[in-house]
Amino acid sequence: MTDEETPIFERGDVVYGDDLFKGEEDARPWLILSNHEGRPFHGDQYIALMLTSKSWMDGLIDIPEERWLRGGMPDESRIVPWGVQSIADDAETGDRPGKTFRGLQ
Repeated sequence: MTDEETPIFERGDVVYGDDLFKGEEDARPWLILSNHEGRPFHGDQYIALMLTSKSWMDGLIDIPEERWLRGGMPDESRIVPWGVQSIADDAETGDRPGKTFRGLQ
């Protein structure tokens, strides 16, 4: 992939990246929080929050179906607010699940 083909993720995009608990061979969905144009690493690194399909943990943030602007997840997913990670631009984009959260626009 050339630099011209590398997408720049926007706030609210959901992409697949490495799973911190299972290793690089597995991927999990991440909600992009930060992508500030004009700042160092714009388009190269992103601050993201982990998504999970688990429901038994306290403090998870539900994602109602109507909050998806396009796409979605195969299973009902929730945001893990303490699952903060810096992910690189090599996150998987071919099957990007979608864009969520009107409130983050």
